[in-house]
Formats: sequence, C-alpha cells, structure tokens
Amino acid sequence: MEVNETNRPLTETPEANAPEVSVPTAVEEPQAVYEPKQTKKEVIQRLKELDENINEADKVEIDQLKQTFYKLHKAEQEAARKAFIEGGGNAEEFSPTPDPDEGDFKEVMKSIKEKRSTIAAAQEKEKEENLLKKENILEKMKAMTESSEDTGKIYNDFKQLQQDWNETGQVPAAKVNELWKSYQLYTEKFYDMVKLNNEFREYDFKKNLEQKTRLCEAAEKLADEPDVISAFHQLQKLHQEFRSIGPVAKELRENVWARFKAASTVVNRRHQQHFEELKEKEQNNLDQKTVICEIVEGMEYDKFTTFADWEEKTQEILALQAKWKTIGYAPQKMNVKIFERFRAACDEFFRRKAAFFKMIKENMAANLEKKKALCEKAEALKDSTDWKATAETLTKLQKEWKTIGPVAKKHSDAVWKRFIGACDYFFEQKNKATSSQRSAEVENLARKEEIISQLKALDESGATDEAAASRTRELMKEWNSVGFVPFKEKDRLYKEYHSLIDSLFDRLHLSAAEKKLSNFKAGLNKESNLYRDRERLVRTYEGLKNDVQTYENNLGFLSSSSQKGNSLVADINRKVERLKADMELVLKKIAAIDEALKEQQ
Repeated sequence: MEVNETNRPLTETPEANAPEVSVPTAVEEPQAVYEPKQTKKEVIQRLKELDENINEADKVEIDQLKQTFYKLHKAEQEAARKAFIEGGGNAEEFSPTPDPDEGDFKEVMKSIKEKRSTIAAAQEKEKEENLLKKENILEKMKAMTESSEDTGKIYNDFKQLQQDWNETGQVPAAKVNELWKSYQLYTEKFYDMVKLNNEFREYDFKKNLEQKTRLCEAAEKLADEPDVISAFHQLQKLHQEFRSIGPVAKELRENVWARFKAASTVVNRRHQQHFEELKEKEQNNLDQKTVICEIVEGMEYDKFTTFADWEEKTQEILALQAKWKTIGYAPQKMNVKIFERFRAACDEFFRRKAAFFKMIKENMAANLEKKKALCEKAEALKDSTDWKATAETLTKLQKEWKTIGPVAKKHSDAVWKRFIGACDYFFEQKNKATSSQRSAEVENLARKEEIISQLKALDESGATDEAAASRTRELMKEWNSVGFVPFKEKDRLYKEYHSLIDSLFDRLHLSAAEKKLSNFKAGLNKESNLYRDRERLVRTYEGLKNDVQTYENNLGFLSSSSQKGNSLVADINRKVERLKADMELVLKKIAAIDEALKEQQ
C-alpha cells in the first residue's frame, strides 16, 4: 500500500525539534563538591593508572584527583606555615620546603595532558570527517526523496543510509542541530511522500515505536535515580539514541514525544533544582565563613596581656579553623576571596602573638639577668658573720626578688635554687651561731623576772630610807648587766620593770638622770642598730659640747662686776650646768652601748 500521509512543515514535528527542547544548554553545571579521602601518593598512583588507559579515563575523575592533590599539598604548606609562625617566625619570611611528590604529580599530569590533547585533536579531526560523511549521506537521502524509482528498489538503500548515519560518529557541536533537522526532514519526506509499500512501513513504524517506548521508560526511571548529575548525563545519551530512531505512526508521534519530553522535564527540573539548592548552600557557607572572619578580625589585641590570654584566644582560633574545614565551598567567585580574608586575619593573630612572645622572651631574659645579679649578691654575703646587717640585706634582696618578673621555665628552678640556696646557707649558719645565745636569753629572762620580783617586794614594803634607794640602784645595775632576753618577752618585761622603777623613783626621790639612764639601758636590745644609735649619741654629745663652749664664750664678754647680781649671767650659768649634766648622761649612754656591743662580739 502507498503512504497517504501528507507532508507538513518541520516546525510542527515534535521529534524534529527534540534537540532544542530536551538539551538544557543554558544550565551550567558547577564544580562538584569533593572532599579529599586519599593521600597524595594514592592520587598519583590513580593518575598513573588513568594515564596508562587514557582512552577510558574520565575527565571529571582526573579533575577531582588534581583538586585533591593540591588541597593536600596546600594543607601541608599551611600546617608548615602555622608551625613556623607559632615558633616565633615572621609570616612574611616563611618559605615552604619543596614538595617531593609534586614532581611526580606534574610529570604524570603532563603525560595525561599531552595524551588527552592528542586524543582531542584526533577526535576533532574525526568529527570533521564524520561531518563530510553525514553531509554525503544527506545528499543521497535528499536524492532518494526526490526519486521516482520503485519503492521496493530504494527502500533497502534508504535503510542502509540510515544505518550508515547511525554508525557515523560525532560531528562538531555547531553542526549537530542543523544536520539533525535535515536528517529528520529527509527521513519524514521519505516515509510521508514517497510511495512505500504499506507492509514495510507498518513494520518499520512498529519497530521504532518499541524502541522509543523503551527510551521513554528508561527516561521515566531516571526520576528515581539518587545521583542527579548521573541522571542528567544518562538523559543526554537517551536523547541521542531517541534522535537516531526513525519515526513512528503519524497518529502516535505526538504522544510518544510528549511522554519522552515529560520524563525529560522531570530529570531536567531535578537537575536545575539541584544546582539551585547547591547555590543556596554555597551562599549559606559564605555567610558562615564571613561570620568567622569577623570574629577573628574583631580580636581585641590590647586586652591580651598574659600567656593565658593568648593561649585562650589561640584555642578559639584553632576551633574556628576546625569549624571552617567543616563548612563546604562558598560561591565560586567568592571562594578564594573569603579564604584569603580568613587566612589574612589568622596570620595577623599569629603575627601579633609571635611579637608578644618575642617581647616576653626579651623581658624574661632581662629578668634572668636581674635575678642572676641578686644571686651573686646573695652568694657574696652567705659566709658573712655580721648576722644582723647581713640578715637585713638578704631580706631586702628577697623582697627585691619578688618585684622581678618571671623568667623562662627552663631557667626558673635553677636560678631560684641558686638564690635561695645562698640565703638558706647564711641563715642556717646564723641559727647555729646564735643557738647558744638563745639559751643565754632564756637564762637572762629568768634573772630579769627575779629582779622584777625583788623590785615588787621593795615597792610593796613602802620603805623610803637610803637603804631602799641603795637597793634600788643595785637592782637597776644588776638589771642593766643582764643580757638580752627572747624578743617576744622583751616588751612585757620592759613595761613591768619601768612601771616599778618609776614608782620607786617617785617615792625615793632619785635623780631624773638616773631614771633616764636606766630607761635607756633597759631599751637596748639585739634588734637595735647599736652602731647607728652610738653615732647619733656622739653627734648629740658634740652638739652639747659646742653649746657649752658658746655659752662660756658669751660669759667671757661680760665684765666681772656685771656678772654679780646679773640675772642674765645667772641664767647662762644654769644652762651651762644643765648642758654639762646632759653631756654626762650622753657619755653614760655611749658607755652602755659599748658594753652591749662587747657582749655581742
């Protein structure tokens, strides 16, 4: 039977327009997120395997391996850089050591690139040759659609041309649609316009319908494919196969194409949605990374004044860096910029930390020198037997030690042991030397308590005769002859003794000078600076002596007649006598100090 279908314009044929509808060329697939799970050597080994079988190698896998290598390479450099800075180095002076694996990596990548370039060139050449073949096939198909030969004679030739067309490989992308439209045009013309035996035509339509139905089913199953990217690429292959299949019965063409198009739309929509979600996720990642940058940039460096402050903030920085690594990629145009911003902020932190630690090290070095100087002073004094003065000096050195800041931990114990060792040695020697003195102090305490008991008895007797006065002087003399007592008992004994002496002096009318001298002798103790007190008394004596000399010179200017009955002269004489009495008392006090110093030797 002859074909009764009429010809219609190509724009009304759904299958003829399939390439334009089914291939979403406007959607640009972004770079897939790939986290490294291999070592550099494993990456290089895999690249070598791909290089050996380059014809079967997948460009996506090669790009991912390349990205993985440089991420690992960069991570190693960043770790080395961080260690350099934390060790006190200047970030600007950091120079990474050569990567021994980078040479092998570049060598295999060079080989892959050269082979792929050769393959690409061969493929382009082959595409040009295929273009000529398909153009030749189209010319023959066109001629057959215009031929008036018997259908039986040209049908098999036309089918052979279709087979040749399908067996011919790819052509340049710019020519795909143009060639496809021409192929569809001549194919439909052949079936629609040429008188074809109905038996052959129905058989061919049925066969094409079975194949296109199978492709529709395959496209519909892609809606459940978990890997959206894989589903999209599989759909492109189904479209290529759909194009290569001839037409179906005219009344079924719209439905078959609509079914295939609907399945394609689902896959394309998932594909588009995937990248929209990826874009949204990348923007969210950028927002998170921006917040981290602001936290690091907002560090209040002027408040970091101790090791603990810097250590606390260092842990915060490390935690933020760990958090950064868990966040995925930012949008491609911002990914490098945001990382550079974060790295610059971290570099600034570690630069300031290194400067702080350098300053602290310098201060510690200066403190060490100061403490060594104190060690030398303490060591120079440790063998001294001037117990009182040396003890005071060492106490001052210990106080000064406390005002000096810390030193490096590796020197801290040693310099402290050196200093305290010298101090301890002196005080141990001092304790040994004064142990007998403490025993004598206990004996002196008993003797003075006995004297106080006798003074109490004398005071309570109420006696006022010369015998009581004489006994009081004897007990005072005995009191002054007794040496030092324990320091903690000194004040109590002093108060009791002077209370009794004051009471007896008042009742017995003893001289004020005796009382003053007694009080002075009682006030002497081993804690006093006797040398300083003696010098003060000597200066007092010299001052009194000068005053007496001045008054006596003034008397020389007065006439002998004027001296008699002259109140001024009498007043001067009284002052001179009083000054001489004071001089005598000062001399006795000096003598008392000399006795005390003799006892200490």
